Amino acid sequence: MSHQSWALRVGVEWLWGHLAFRYGRARCPVSPDSNRCGYRITVAICRAVGFSLPKLIWGAQRLNQQALSAFIWSVADLLRGDYKQADYGKVILPFTVLRRLDCVLEPTKGAVLAEHAAKIAQGMNPEPFVLRKAGQTFYNTSKLDMRRLMGDQDNIAQNLFAYIQGFSPDVRDIFERFEFATQIERLAKAGLLYQVTEKFTRIDLHPNKVDNHQMGLAFETLIRKFAELSNETAGEHFTPREVIRLMVNLLFVEDDDVLSRPGVVRTIYDPTAGTGGMLSVAGEHLIEHNDKASLVMYGQELNPESYAICKADMLIKGQDVANIVFGNTLSDDGHSQEKFDYMLSNPPFGVEWKKVEKEVRREAEQQGFNGRFGPGLPRVSDGSLLFLLHLLSKMRPAVDGGSRFGIVLNGSPLFTGGAGSGESEIRRYVLENDLVEAIVALPTDMFYNTGISTYVWVLSNRKPAHRKGKVQLIDASSFWRKMRKSLGSKRKEMGDDDIATVTKLFGGFHEAKLATLLDANGKEAARQVVLEGEQPPAAPEGGKVKLVPLSLIFSNEEFGYRAITVERPLRDDKGRVVIGERGKNKGKPQADSALRDTENVPLAEDVDAYFRREVLPHVEDAWIDYEKTKVGYEVPFNRHFYIFEPPRPLAEIDADLTQVTGRILSMIGDLSA
Repeated sequence: MSHQSWALRVGVEWLWGHLAFRYGRARCPVSPDSNRCGYRITVAICRAVGFSLPKLIWGAQRLNQQALSAFIWSVADLLRGDYKQADYGKVILPFTVLRRLDCVLEPTKGAVLAEHAAKIAQGMNPEPFVLRKAGQTFYNTSKLDMRRLMGDQDNIAQNLFAYIQGFSPDVRDIFERFEFATQIERLAKAGLLYQVTEKFTRIDLHPNKVDNHQMGLAFETLIRKFAELSNETAGEHFTPREVIRLMVNLLFVEDDDVLSRPGVVRTIYDPTAGTGGMLSVAGEHLIEHNDKASLVMYGQELNPESYAICKADMLIKGQDVANIVFGNTLSDDGHSQEKFDYMLSNPPFGVEWKKVEKEVRREAEQQGFNGRFGPGLPRVSDGSLLFLLHLLSKMRPAVDGGSRFGIVLNGSPLFTGGAGSGESEIRRYVLENDLVEAIVALPTDMFYNTGISTYVWVLSNRKPAHRKGKVQLIDASSFWRKMRKSLGSKRKEMGDDDIATVTKLFGGFHEAKLATLLDANGKEAARQVVLEGEQPPAAPEGGKVKLVPLSLIFSNEEFGYRAITVERPLRDDKGRVVIGERGKNKGKPQADSALRDTENVPLAEDVDAYFRREVLPHVEDAWIDYEKTKVGYEVPFNRHFYIFEPPRPLAEIDADLTQVTGRILSMIGDLSA
């Protein structure tokens, strides 16, 4: 657009706003048939200069997600007083979904009604025919739509009920999950139903105006606001989009050749689907790279409202909504017989699983490794590793092509639990079976509900040859930029360049360091990724280069250890060793439980050699109780990336103090002069 056109558009928008204020609220952007004075005068001026006002304004608003969310949120003004703030979402979310579906079906409404009447007259089942006419995986056979509802204010409630009943069963299920009928009755009693419905008819939510990505962001913005108002946890509903993009890149980067083939079909699954954001981003990513590819989406969600939004989104995308199941994934697996090519999940952090403990323990005890929880069970206070085990059970066998999945976890699953604990046994299972490809540390303050450290685990049972027996650790915690405005606990975001860098390190299986160039004043001048074997950049004049690990590669066994029990003899009051008189310890020194200790010996090291080197020089009478030895696994992520920085030399510190003291004395002298 030329500068002149842009300037005219700005002027027209200002004029329209001024006239709307002067003559009443004009509705141009969302209702071109409005006859308000402000709109009519502004259109006349536009025609005089050869511009279309609706086209200009829609062009300005089409991709403005913030404006879209703000308009939908403005419905809250109507609800204030009759509804508590925490209940706004019960009205706004289902009405937004209804308007979206209404707009999608509007172009084929006449053809669908005609086809439905014709097939009914012929005594045939009309469903397959009206689906074909609608061009969607859903339909509505009511003669009403949201605009026609406006023509009968006195019967708005009955007509709205009838309109919803005209939808196909999958859509009716969506509104049942919203408990929409209850809200219709409540709005009608408050005298607000007509006003709220009329408000939503003003905005066009057809995919030509608001694409699926845009709509998804609008839903997530609304859910975050409702969660903040009701003190709920927004992070339980959805994951920041840049985190999803990173996870999707990590899932697909090694399969570019396969996914580029025409007609390729793959399945993807999210056991904590939320509003469907992860599934949607994965689908968009694949279509961008190969529009001939097909990604069949599966999911399960516990929250009724999130489930309803996810199901509506899948309907519009043309997915089989039977693949989106409602319920608790841990206690009631909705896809018990399915295996998938790819999987993604962001389970709740640090949430206890006491509610489903009975069912989970029963499955673990009765089915063992034939079920989902054979490797072990974590402590009840944090169930995130249960979702990891659940995803492991959904992996397609390697002989059938195998699977890869990414899961977001907090720091606890890396190291919580000693040898023999449930957490350690789960880590042992995935590492000894060579399932872990990489663990990526994300920046703090990335999620809406928590600022803690988080990690993306990438697991696969079809590792390429160069990854066999190896685990890659990538510290991406410094790859962020500050957000202009915080969203809850989320203050940072990863940029496209940051995501590309991490993807390249993972895809290339590179070890690397991060070089930070500091100027003479110690301020950061630039950063550069230095791959293994490359020379670091030269330091700026008077400055220096700081190198820290960025990507490291380890063998699986480097995370394992043997926990040995070190015993010392029990002594009597005179200091003599007490000898056992019965059982297996007869004739042997009796162990003193008060002096008992443990040592963790790396798996790659001989236990006896370690004991002679590290223990006996300090306690000559100690011995190992081999029967108590256990194998454990942990991933001490921070330890591997920690770089000790020695304090400055004392002489340098003294020089600085002398200089500061001199300045202070000089200032005091100036004051007394």
